[in-house]
Amino acid sequence: GIEYIDSYVFNKVEQIRFNSTVGRFVGYTELGLINAEAWNSDAGILGQEQAQLERFCKTNDANLYSAILDKT
Repeated sequence: GIEYIDSYVFNKVEQIRFNSTVGRFVGYTELGLINAEAWNSDAGILGQEQAQLERFCKTNDANLYSAILDKT
């Protein structure tokens, strides 16, 4: 299966992450936790992230998979 991860990093510290398998944002710092709660309650933001799996990953999976195999 395909998993889409969108991480937000500040000063080399991951603050928050969207994971398509989990289907929501997870915060890793105090600010990340606050943002995760807000973004998870916003259907527009959450929907945009969830749509990325279809829009980007599944549209390009054959090309991405081929590029990976060419490197091994």
